[in-house]
Amino acid sequence: MIKPTERSFLRLHHIVALYIGSVLGCGILILPGLSAEIAGPGSLLSWIFVIILAFPMALTMGHLSARFPNDGGVSYFVSLAFNEKLGALIGWFFLVSGIIGVPILALTGAGYIAAAFGLSELIRILIAVSIILFGIMLNYIGIQVSSQVQIIVVLGTISILIGAFIGSYRSVNPVHFTPLIPNGWMSIGYAATLLFWSYIGWEAVTHIAEEFEDPGRDVVRGTIIASIIIGSLYLLTSYVVVGTGMYGPGMSDVSLVYLIEQSFGQFGMILTGITGLFVCLAPSISYIGAASRLGYSLAVNGYAPSLLARLSERYYTHIGGLVFLAGCFSIIFIIYGTGLLSLGFLIQLPNSTFILTYIGGCAAGMVLLKDNRIALFLSAISLILTSCILLFVSWAILFPISIIIIWGIFLMKKRKNDENLS
Repeated sequence: MIKPTERSFLRLHHIVALYIGSVLGCGILILPGLSAEIAGPGSLLSWIFVIILAFPMALTMGHLSARFPNDGGVSYFVSLAFNEKLGALIGWFFLVSGIIGVPILALTGAGYIAAAFGLSELIRILIAVSIILFGIMLNYIGIQVSSQVQIIVVLGTISILIGAFIGSYRSVNPVHFTPLIPNGWMSIGYAATLLFWSYIGWEAVTHIAEEFEDPGRDVVRGTIIASIIIGSLYLLTSYVVVGTGMYGPGMSDVSLVYLIEQSFGQFGMILTGITGLFVCLAPSISYIGAASRLGYSLAVNGYAPSLLARLSERYYTHIGGLVFLAGCFSIIFIIYGTGLLSLGFLIQLPNSTFILTYIGGCAAGMVLLKDNRIALFLSAISLILTSCILLFVSWAILFPISIIIIWGIFLMKKRKNDENLS
């Protein structure tokens, strides 16, 4: 464990930036248009519904982080609430999600840059690798430096999104809001299910809560502030997408591109590339930091290779975890580069493991926060919602099942080794 005197503690503004950077990912680039294609103007109701329901989930993670700050994050919460082995399994769910999810984020951001400047697929991959290396470097230097860069990235993202809204607002036409529900009420539910993914990311910050200056005071406050900012940005972007009619077949997944081009004219394509970079860089930094800390926690408790427990002698950062992640990211990029697996296929793999991570955290909240009625209620609501979402993951559920099987084999071997040693 890193000595308190060697830590660089984070304050409220750092926490808010880290939350926004973790949650406001590449979903802002595609979800407003895709949800509008499903439910038309009624997608705005879907957004309002999801924004409201995301509060319990976010606050559950916030309450747990405030009371039990630890590098292990959700894995640690589950260990406290139930048992260490189940907590370690939840930790591996998150770690594997990050191993696949971070390269996906980097490739998405690099894809926007490549499209903006007409670059080749090879250049796109090289840009994605650069994004990853930048995130690893920042986390190696330390969370204080990383959080400062995160603030700059988040402010840049917010500025561009607000600029796109202001520039597009003049083109909003009331006729595009009628009929409000062209595809029936069920379409609003389908859109809301899709939009749930826009709020994945709250769990990432739980892994660095131990480095907050005052978790009990700032975590819940930071969660509320970040939730309001994120919800407002999503809703404003969706409003202008619907109001300008910039969605439909072949257009929905790039609606933000059209908005930015309309707002900034000939500089639109350049700003589109910058937006894609900023939006995907911020969560990449957060998830690399969270995964390296989780790897450290798992290794210290004997549920991961000892390499992951190594700390930098200079910066006291989690260099073992960062090296491990760098190797895993390289494998993902090689697989993607060969064309064996598409980005669309890769995106589906971490969904179920992310949901199971949330389910574990919410279940832990019901045990650990039972002395707080509000927190207990928030945990229960979050557990019900995330469990319902799990029903929609389809074939991707095979991915966590395979992890559970491998985990079971690992535990049996570990038990035999322990017996032999005794």
